[in-house]
Amino acid sequence: MSTQQAPAGTAPYVMGVDIGSTTSKCVILDSTGNILADVIITVGTGTSGPERALTEALDSAGLTREDISCLIATGYGRNTFPGADGQKSELSCHAKGAGKLFPEARTVIDIGGQDAKVLQLGPNGTLLNFTMNDKCAAGTGRFLDVMANVLEMGIQDLAPEGAKSTHPAHISSTCTVFAESEVISQLASGTPKADIIAGIHDSVAQRVAGLAKRTGITPQVVMTGGVAQNYGVVRSIEKLIEQPITTTPFAQSVGAYGAALYALEQVQNG
Repeated sequence: MSTQQAPAGTAPYVMGVDIGSTTSKCVILDSTGNILADVIITVGTGTSGPERALTEALDSAGLTREDISCLIATGYGRNTFPGADGQKSELSCHAKGAGKLFPEARTVIDIGGQDAKVLQLGPNGTLLNFTMNDKCAAGTGRFLDVMANVLEMGIQDLAPEGAKSTHPAHISSTCTVFAESEVISQLASGTPKADIIAGIHDSVAQRVAGLAKRTGITPQVVMTGGVAQNYGVVRSIEKLIEQPITTTPFAQSVGAYGAALYALEQVQNG
């Protein structure tokens, strides 16, 4: 999604703020739904991240807080954000955002910092059903963060390095703590990092594919959230669910985009 300086004559402006456990996202729309700003700050709830995202988004769009007619907050920390005009669940917002970006989407896989969700959508982004894993870090962005630290790599380097694998390692544990021990053991035994990473991607995929199969998988399948930027995980999930997955560079901001769409509806409906 491209952003642009706010042009004249497109007020009112609305904002969606998605306050996650590890990141804060902010999207500003004009009255026709054009995206004027899309900002991601890599710290989440309980920090200055949400306010920083808001400030940077306003600066990017050339607007002030007084120009925003409606602000909807979503995500893990949505109830802690001061000045919001309303809150919406992240499930509803991801459904709304994904449905707008991909009108044919019927299954949305969202992997965030602390949870993984699979949503069933009807027409127009209507949320019909969902399955969620929020009790364990396995199968989430946090799991990948932990593994990257063990491997002494940046999270952004996992996918290209894992793509070099010829024999993916088997990571049997579904617990982050035990999986971490397995990875350390694999390193000590001389297993190539590429093979370990491929095994990590497969481990995440198995967890998420299990959620998807319980929810039901109907094409078009779309993936949102920060982990959607890791094409190694995306490819592993595709193999397990036997369906192609559509992603977007905008994946991490889909929840904030959905919140902004709800804000726009609220303004339009008076």
